[in-house]
Amino acid sequence: MTLQGNSQIESSDNNLDDLAMQGRINGSVPVAVIDIGSNSVRLVMYEREARAPVPMYNEKHLCGLGRGVGVTGQLEEQAVEAALAALRRFRFLMDHAGVKKKYVLATAAARDASNGPDFLRQVEEICGIAALVLSGEDEARKSALGVVSAMLDPCGVVGDLGGGSLELISVEGSTLGTGATHPLGGLRLQDMSQGSVKQAQKLAKSELEESQQLGSLEGKTFYAVGGTWRALGKLHMASVGYPLHVMHHYEIDVDEALEFCRQCMRDDIENFSGIGAVSKARRSLLPYGAAVLHEVIKKGKPKRIIFSSLGVREGHLFELLPAEIQAEDPLISACEDLCILRSRSPQYAHELADWLDKVFAALEIAETAYEKRLRRASCLLVDMGWRAHPDYRGTQSLNVIAHSTFIGIDHPGRAYLAMSNYFRHEGLSGSKLSGRMRDVSNLHLRTMAQITGAAQRLAHAAVGDLPGMLPDIDIRLADDIAVLTLPEHLGMLQHGKLERRFTSFVKLLGYDAKIVC
Repeated sequence: MTLQGNSQIESSDNNLDDLAMQGRINGSVPVAVIDIGSNSVRLVMYEREARAPVPMYNEKHLCGLGRGVGVTGQLEEQAVEAALAALRRFRFLMDHAGVKKKYVLATAAARDASNGPDFLRQVEEICGIAALVLSGEDEARKSALGVVSAMLDPCGVVGDLGGGSLELISVEGSTLGTGATHPLGGLRLQDMSQGSVKQAQKLAKSELEESQQLGSLEGKTFYAVGGTWRALGKLHMASVGYPLHVMHHYEIDVDEALEFCRQCMRDDIENFSGIGAVSKARRSLLPYGAAVLHEVIKKGKPKRIIFSSLGVREGHLFELLPAEIQAEDPLISACEDLCILRSRSPQYAHELADWLDKVFAALEIAETAYEKRLRRASCLLVDMGWRAHPDYRGTQSLNVIAHSTFIGIDHPGRAYLAMSNYFRHEGLSGSKLSGRMRDVSNLHLRTMAQITGAAQRLAHAAVGDLPGMLPDIDIRLADDIAVLTLPEHLGMLQHGKLERRFTSFVKLLGYDAKIVC
């Protein structure tokens, strides 16, 4: 097929299918994970095996495999048929997408049911590979690895609430404790309590009373994993009008979380403010998830609750990566991928990041390690909106960055990245800056984002985002005067806009400006 006006597409060596792949990293081969849980059966296809895997397709079916298992000890026939039908569809989609590596994980329902082995034989026939049946400790470890892969220096306890069980495991950095499993999944609690939320709360309290993991949680962070708890987080987000609709790393103060859980247990969930944000299929288990979270908080006394969008599936993939890739920074890795896919010159982005390291040091701009990391990530994203109309590059890039599938970053960090790009393109006044970004960040972080954006505007005025010149431009401090020196071979870069941008940048720092050529 030929498209007029594009010589590459007109080439006989290319076809439209090949060119469409330019939206993905070259050489990417999709990898898939099927998660057969007690409540849902889910397929996630990722772009490739990577430090920051990007989902390219995500589909779930709420089959309720675990319903009744705690009472009868068996998987219900209707649930089995629904799950097998979903798996047949998943197999078709994986084959059509060209998936070369696939993994099937099975958790509490298939593990505990007496007819689980028969079900798993059918799973293998459909998927072409045997399911990996995770023990409770395996499930806890993989969930924790998902959090390790997605959070910066986690410290506390990871809890993964499924339909059949709750897994708990302590985590400090990349070091994991011993995992434990508890029969407190939402479906199982609903069955065992005969639909009484009060009774479910009593069961959870009794079960967690001797938890070693929660005994080590006081004053630390509780990381909430699993669909029911994510739905609870989404409901809280909607009920308080939180401005950034990104669930990963959404944080709730522990006192607020306790009161929210009490309301979810006490009130009619269908009349809850913001309930429209939660799918109807998820709503019935929300009070039971709230009951378990309430008892986790009462027993463990954490400082805060953070929701993780990554869990068992991502932990499984992370565990398979070579050690050197596991050690990579997930935020920087994700930003480098976007830089490759959307920038005019990845080389320039890296030159800009290195140059700003020198400039910030020379001008004695105080930064924390957290802020330096964000600044470098910001440089990798600086040119991602170049195809948009100039009048909209800042606002469009702000929205894309704020809502991207980044990991290894909290919500204030997202705001920093989005705002620095906004300031780079829209100017330093911030008069049109979304109030949502202001609400997510604080004044200091907004100031640092403004300084970074001003430095990026200066670099653009100097070299037009072209590689090979920025490293030769020097900025130094001399008696409270910031001096920018252009070498002789770059003398043609001096012009009025450069002078104005340099003056605006150093004025933010309290310096006068001087350009030497």
